[in-house]
Amino acid sequence: MENRVAIVGIIVENMNSVEALNAVLHEYAGYIIGRMGIPYRERKLNIISVAMDAPQETICAMSGKIGNLEGITVKTAYSNC
Repeated sequence: MENRVAIVGIIVENMNSVEALNAVLHEYAGYIIGRMGIPYRERKLNIISVAMDAPQETICAMSGKIGNLEGITVKTAYSNC
């Protein structure tokens, strides 16, 4: 299967889920190009963007696992190539 480039946007509102989130990201570390986290203290949340180069099924699987974590929202945008 052909790889896709994607950005996974993650908003963390429940800090108790951060350890589980990091475990999922570690599981897919081989596909992650880069990661940037921004703490937004005024709103008591964190914003994370993850750039990936992976098969679409892999990106969907990771996004699904993250989306099932309590207090975490995830959205994915794919490149056209």
